[in-house]
Amino acid sequence: MIVPVLLVAGALGAGKTTLLNYLLANPGGRRIAAVVNDFGAVDIDAQLLGTVTEEVISLKNGCICCSLQGDLLRTLSSVIKRDPAPDAIAIETSGISDPTEIIRNLMDPVIFKVAPLETVVTLVDPQRLHDDPGIAEEALWRSQLRAADFVLLTKADLLDRATLDQARAIVGRLKPPSAIFEIARGVVAPDLLFSREIGAPRELPRQLPTMSQPFATVTWTSQAPLSLARFQEVIRQLAPRTLRIKGVLQFTEHPTQPILFQSVATRGTLAPSPVAPPDGLTAQLVLIGRDGELDEAEIDALLRGVIV
Repeated sequence: MIVPVLLVAGALGAGKTTLLNYLLANPGGRRIAAVVNDFGAVDIDAQLLGTVTEEVISLKNGCICCSLQGDLLRTLSSVIKRDPAPDAIAIETSGISDPTEIIRNLMDPVIFKVAPLETVVTLVDPQRLHDDPGIAEEALWRSQLRAADFVLLTKADLLDRATLDQARAIVGRLKPPSAIFEIARGVVAPDLLFSREIGAPRELPRQLPTMSQPFATVTWTSQAPLSLARFQEVIRQLAPRTLRIKGVLQFTEHPTQPILFQSVATRGTLAPSPVAPPDGLTAQLVLIGRDGELDEAEIDALLRGVIV
């Protein structure tokens, strides 16, 4: 049986998990298996995807393209052998990984026979591009774009036309207009991502994999009661020095409703979470930043101030 592969790439917070959630809930008649690789000690993304479908496999910590090559191949083999087998596999790359080496691995003739790489899609957050145009010159960001068959400009429903047009113009330096799409809430036609005719393997990327910048993670958990108001104040202090914060928390103000918190740079959202913190915890939080810019002791001290 041949099971096509969709590779989902993009920077931290670009909307990759939102896209996978939509595809898994609206698969267009396909049985899609998701392979999720979250950078951090806690697979928050995998927990959320697990509420949509059981066809979710979470890899261990690290980028697929460097430290988990063997795990990825074994995982693909395991997925294909499932009964019933999936009709397609979606692989979410880490936001700090270059998809080039993953593509090279998937082009291995043995793998391509049973799990051909059908589509590479890269997600871009136009607001982040507007706030920090310099990221368009970063080697990793450009490599993620070059690898893509399609580029999806995410969160279009939250942005004005000028911001979206600016993103189109920047992405258009590397991709033709026909390959750029605007989406909202992860909504995209599955046929767009799974419709490329599979013949011979695509041409291998010519550039060498781009070494991602050194990133660090801090994981914080608590079993104590937490204040939402205090948490919001602490986040205002932490957000400017992090790239991404993700987590599930239980606040005293909402004792029966777990809350999902996600932030990219200084933009954060709070929403009802479909899953509660595990193992009796009231908080399970992962902070991602550039190496050397996250002080674990300081972060712990600040977050302990959230405890009631």
